[in-house]
This record gives sequence, structure tokens and C-alpha cells, in this order.
Amino acid sequence: YVCSTWGNNHFKTFDGDIYQFPGICEYNFASDCRESYKEFSVHIQRALNSNNHPEIQYILITIKDFTVYLRPKLAVVDGRIVKTPYYSSGVLIESNDIYTKVYAKLGLTLIWNQEDALMVELDSKFNNHTCGLCGDYNGVPIYNEFFNGVASYNSITYGNLQKISKPNAKCEDPDETQALPSCNGHRDECERLLTSSAFADCRLRLNLEMYIQACMQDKCACNGNEDSFCLCSTISQYSRQCSHAGGRPGEWRTQYFC
Repeated sequence: YVCSTWGNNHFKTFDGDIYQFPGICEYNFASDCRESYKEFSVHIQRALNSNNHPEIQYILITIKDFTVYLRPKLAVVDGRIVKTPYYSSGVLIESNDIYTKVYAKLGLTLIWNQEDALMVELDSKFNNHTCGLCGDYNGVPIYNEFFNGVASYNSITYGNLQKISKPNAKCEDPDETQALPSCNGHRDECERLLTSSAFADCRLRLNLEMYIQACMQDKCACNGNEDSFCLCSTISQYSRQCSHAGGRPGEWRTQYFC
């Protein structure tokens, strides 16, 4: 069971909902939320980079009493910079030029591409015990994240609820009333990209429609400024998730594309 975030502020919860949330504060991404003792928490903070694209600036992981702070090409454990691979107290941190990976014996795997994309996989013993942007992991989409029996939340309201309050943080909550534009004009192109023969092995493993929707939102947000971030981040994510689900995506990148 995997929760992920990538590209233009897309999130996919453990229960399979995909939504967009453009916040730039520090948020609870996924935490153990049983009342008494929390086994782990993962916080993230995004910021806009020099090209005005959202990237994950840092990730803060707490595992029992052990804290890991990750930035691109940097790992800090309990306040000390460490060399990777690093192992201590049931936690392994590995990194190379492309990925940082954290494995915790209690049942958590985290993979970050040091830019926009983060994936957290949890043991099923945490079913129904998590909270944060990744949702409650109860196996039921929408329920208890975007609909709690009485009220329904839009994704911006839901995201703002996950903010970690820090006294000196200077960040604005995204506006809950802003509607996302309709992006149907981009459907054909996104469908063509995601159903290319390179992804034949992925069709039955993933919910294609969700990635088509995310791709359409990317195209809208890019306003015709077709740089590789706009075009490629959702396709890269589809490819990663396909591999993760045991599929074998073909070579979809070309000299001219992504």
C-alpha cells in the first residue's frame, strides 16, 4: 500500500484517491495516529523552485524517538549529518544521485527522487491508524478524508487541515474557494501519452483514469509553457507506480520527449 505525491502538487492517498493541493507550509504527510503512542510520522514542505515549479524542500521523519531530516543530497539523523548508507535503531538510509530511500523495520519504506516525487509504503498493520495528506488507510476511498458522514471537504480544505503549526512559519494557506479549471481540452493528448505501447504492461495494474486526470490538470496549469516538468512529471509517476506494482514499462522517454 503506497501513498505518493509528485509533480504539480498531486497526491494519491493509501486508499487510492488522487487530488491536488498546492500548499507550501509544513504538512503531516503520513503519521501513525493512534492516540497513545505514535510509531512514526512523515512531514513534508514544498517550495517553488527557480522555474516556479513545486519541489519538496525537506522531509522530516520521526520513527519512535529517532528523527531523520532529509534534503536533496543531505541526511541528518538526530541533529548530526550522516554519510549514507547509514544504519541505526532499525532504520536504514540509502542515497545516490537520483533517490534517497529510508527503510524502517517497523514497516515503512520511503523513496524520494530529491525533487518533486515522494512515495511511502506502509505495512498493513497500520490499516485504519494513519492520518495526514495520505489519508486514514482504511481501504475506503473518499470516506473519512473528503467525506466524514456529514460534511464533504474539498481537497484544499482537507490539505489545510494537515498543516503543522509552527510559531514562526511564514506561509499562507491556499485559498479554499479557488476552483480548479476544467481541463477537458487536454484529454486526448493525455490519453495518447499514457496508453502508448510502452505502458501496455501497466494498463491492468493501475487506475489509468486517475493519471489521465492528473495529466490534464498539469497541462492546464502549464498554460502552454510546455517544459519537461509540465509534461513529464505525471508520466514519470505513472511509470514509477507501474514498476512498483510489478509491471514493466517500456522505454517511453526519447531524445525529443522528457
